[in-house]
Amino acid sequence: MKEDKTNACPCGHPSAYAACCGRFHALFTQTGQLSAPDAEALMRSRYSAYALDLLDYLRATWHPDTRPALLQPNEAGLRWLGLDVKKHVRQDENHAFVEFVARSKLGGRAHRLHEVSSFERVNADWLYRDGLLK
Repeated sequence: MKEDKTNACPCGHPSAYAACCGRFHALFTQTGQLSAPDAEALMRSRYSAYALDLLDYLRATWHPDTRPALLQPNEAGLRWLGLDVKKHVRQDENHAFVEFVARSKLGGRAHRLHEVSSFERVNADWLYRDGLLK
């Protein structure tokens, strides 16, 4: 999927990319700042970053305690097909989790990732900490 500002957002929200996840990606690209207002918005923006291969954004939104040393770009031919957010629960001021299903297709095979992701707010920024596959 190309970063066309008139396209629907990869995260599945009805807003155009530029008004949805694209605004978070653009701010980060321009200033290095993160700005997702809550864990669900961050999770959606991370899904869109996976779909668009925005590895710098993914690394920046990953908690430093669990961030991998290296992220690989998408495999050639991988298509992200959709995101379904099942639940967003804010546990307290600085902790939340988001349950979601992400669908993709590679080499003619469909894949489904069902995860409960945990997020932590560090300073003013929500960061992905880790996830539990369901």
